[in-house]
Amino acid sequence: MPHNNERSTPAALTLAALGVVFGDIGTSPLYAMKEAFAQTHYPLAVTPENILGILSLIVWTLIIVVTLKYVVLVLRADNHGEGGVVALLARVVERSGDRPRKKAIAIALGLAGAALFYGDGVITPAISVLSAVEGLEVATPAMKPFVVPIALGILIALFLPQRRGTASVGRIFGPVVAVWFLALAVIGVSNILRHPEVLAALSPTYAIGFFVSNPMVAFLALGAVFLTVTGAEALYADMGHFGARPIRVAWLGFVMPGLLLNYFGQGAVLIADPAAVSNPFYLSVPSWGVLPLVALATAASVIASQALITGVYSVTRELVQLGYCPRIAIQHTSGAQMGQIYVPFMNWLLLALVLAVVVGFRSSTNLAAAYGIAVSMTMVITTLLAFSVSRRDWNWPTALAVLVWGPLLAVELAFCAANATKIADGGWFPLVFGGLLFTLLSTWRRGREQLARRSEDEGIPLVPFIEALVADPALARVPSAAVFLSPRCDTVPRALLHNLKHNMVMHETTVFVSVAFMQQPRVPDSQRVLVERIAAGCWRVKLYFGFMEEPDVPAALEWCAEQDLALEPMRVSYFLSRETLLPTPGEGMALWRERVFEFMFRNATSAAAFFNLPPNRVVELGSQVEI
Repeated sequence: MPHNNERSTPAALTLAALGVVFGDIGTSPLYAMKEAFAQTHYPLAVTPENILGILSLIVWTLIIVVTLKYVVLVLRADNHGEGGVVALLARVVERSGDRPRKKAIAIALGLAGAALFYGDGVITPAISVLSAVEGLEVATPAMKPFVVPIALGILIALFLPQRRGTASVGRIFGPVVAVWFLALAVIGVSNILRHPEVLAALSPTYAIGFFVSNPMVAFLALGAVFLTVTGAEALYADMGHFGARPIRVAWLGFVMPGLLLNYFGQGAVLIADPAAVSNPFYLSVPSWGVLPLVALATAASVIASQALITGVYSVTRELVQLGYCPRIAIQHTSGAQMGQIYVPFMNWLLLALVLAVVVGFRSSTNLAAAYGIAVSMTMVITTLLAFSVSRRDWNWPTALAVLVWGPLLAVELAFCAANATKIADGGWFPLVFGGLLFTLLSTWRRGREQLARRSEDEGIPLVPFIEALVADPALARVPSAAVFLSPRCDTVPRALLHNLKHNMVMHETTVFVSVAFMQQPRVPDSQRVLVERIAAGCWRVKLYFGFMEEPDVPAALEWCAEQDLALEPMRVSYFLSRETLLPTPGEGMALWRERVFEFMFRNATSAAAFFNLPPNRVVELGSQVEI
C-alpha cells in the first residue's frame, strides 16, 4: 500500500481508505445479524423486543468501540504517523527507557497482539468469502454443494497473483467498496421505510432492557454482536498509509451510516418475517437482486481479504526489522511505492491455512465461532498499550487515564468473556495458532538476547585491537576496501579474526559497519549514517533504519562521503560472519527452545540478501557458537 499521503488530495485519500481500511468491518453485515439469532449457543427468539435489543447493542458497540476508542482516541497514539499494535509496541518500548520490567511487559503484550493478528489474518478471508458465496444458496438451494469449492477457487485466485503486487488492482478498491457501502445504505433504507419502528433501537434503553430481561442470553449474544467491529483494528493499523483525518472522515461520513442503515434494515426484515433469520442480509433484497448482490459482496470480501493479507506482510516486516522475528525474504513489487511488498513465506503459509480452515469449518456459521476471540484479545492489548501512551506521552493524570480507558477495557473484556464461551466450538483455532506464533516470536527474541550476551562476554574491544593491529609494521595492507558487518559496533567481528588468521592481510580501507533499527517507522537521510575514524584507514560506521524501511546497506554507505569516507562500490568487498549455533543444555533457555531458535536461525534469510549486498562481492566466514 502506498505511503503517499503527502501527494494525494484529502478526497482521494478518503476514497482509498474506504477500499483498504474498511473492507473487513464492511463485510460484517453478511453474517453478524444472522449469527446473533443463530441459536447455536443460546436460545433467542426472533421477537421485536429481542431484535431491538440486538440492534441497540450493535449501535452502541459501533459507537463505543470504533468511534470513541479508535476514531477519537487510538488514532492519536501513532508512532511517527504509523499505527498498529507493532508500531504501538515500538513507541511504548522507546519511551520505557531504563525500566526493564515495563519494557518486558510491553514487548510481551505487543508480540501477543501481533500473534493474534495473524490468527485474524487466517480467519477473515475464509469467513468473508464463505459468507459472500453463501448467497448462492439463497438464490437457489441447488448451489449449496458448490459453495465451498467456489470459495476455495476464489481464495486461490486471490493468493496466487500476490507476487505481482496490488498497485494496479488497488486503484479500484476504493470505488468498489464505495459502491458496496452505498448498496448497504440503500438496501437498509428500503427496508426501514417498511418498518421504521426499528429506529427506536438508537436508544440505549433497549440494550439495557435486553440485558435486564435476559442477562445470560444477552451476555452470550455479545459474541455475535462483536462480529460487527472485528475490522476496527484495521482503522489503526493502516493509518500510516492514509493519515488519521481521511480515516475519520470516511468512518463518520460514509462507513458508519451505511453499516447502521443496513443493520436496521435487516432488523426490519426480521420483524416482517422471522423466518428470514436464515440469512437476513440476502433476504433483505428481492429475489432478482440476490445474484448481483452476491457478486458485489464477493468483490467486497476479496478486497477485505486483500487488506488483511497486505497487513500481515507489513506486520511481518516490522517484526523482522525490530528483531522480534527471523529474517525472511521480502520482495518489493513496486519501484514507485515503497509500501508495496510481498512476503512469499507468509503468502503460502496463509493460503494453506485459509484453505484448511474453509475445508474444516465449511460454513460462515461454523467459522463465526472461531472468529472474535483473537480480535477481542488484540483490542484489549491495544487498550493497555494506549493507556501507557496516554500516561507517559499525553501527560494524562492517572485518574483521567483510568476514567477514560477503564470503561473501554471493561467493555472489551466483556466481549472477550463472551467469545471465550465459543472456544470449544472453534475459538480454540486462533488461540492455538496465536499461541504457537507467540512462542516462536518470544523464543527468537530470547535467543537473540542470549546470543548478544555471549558475544558481549567473549568479544574483543574493537578500538584498542585495531590500533595495535595498524601499528604492526609486519601487517600487509591490500589496496582495496573491506566492509565488515557486525551486530555490535564496539567489538571485533569474528569475520575479521578469521580473515587475519587465514589470509594474514588487512585492506587499506577497512570499515566496520553495524546496522540499528530504530523504534520509529523511518529515519531521515540526514540521520542515516554516523562515521567515526578509529585508525589509519579504519573507520566505524553506524547505519540507522526505521522499522518500515528496507535496509539497503550499499545505498546507505554512499552517504558516508559527506563525512570524509568515500567508497567506490566496485572496489568494496563485504565480509560476513556465518555462525553455526550449538544448543547447550543447562544454559539460557530450555533445550527445546534453544533447538527451535537454532532451527529458525539456520533457516533465516542470509544477511547478504537481507541487507541487499551485491552477491558477487560477499565473503562469508563461518564459526561455531554455543548457546
